[in-house]
Amino acid sequence: QVQLVESGGGLAQVGGSLRLSCAASGRTSSPYAMAWFRQAPGGEREFVGTISGSGTSPNYAGSVKGRFTISKDNAKNTMYLHMNSLKPADTAVYFCAAKTGYNSYIGGPGMWDYWGQGTQVTVSS
Repeated sequence: QVQLVESGGGLAQVGGSLRLSCAASGRTSSPYAMAWFRQAPGGEREFVGTISGSGTSPNYAGSVKGRFTISKDNAKNTMYLHMNSLKPADTAVYFCAAKTGYNSYIGGPGMWDYWGQGTQVTVSS
């Protein structure tokens, strides 16, 4: 079992920055892939980015590439989403997810094993 808890959401201005955290806990015998998704009110859950269990070679959706950065601190078992140059379209609930049995993984929302509760990000001028 893996438990995921997001934090760091809040209100930001257009062009501003936020850093989200996803703390993982529970017992696992091997590294696992992690990802960020987001869901706007009335919208579908969409892919933001993913990072390998080893913390290398992240992948990003085209809508955030160049603005968002995913990193990991394996000593703290925590994944981060550094968000820069925020736009109103970035307003959403942000979720972290984990896929056990894979060091790296890319898949839709239905393919991930574990989810956090989400943290709200609101961007306005």
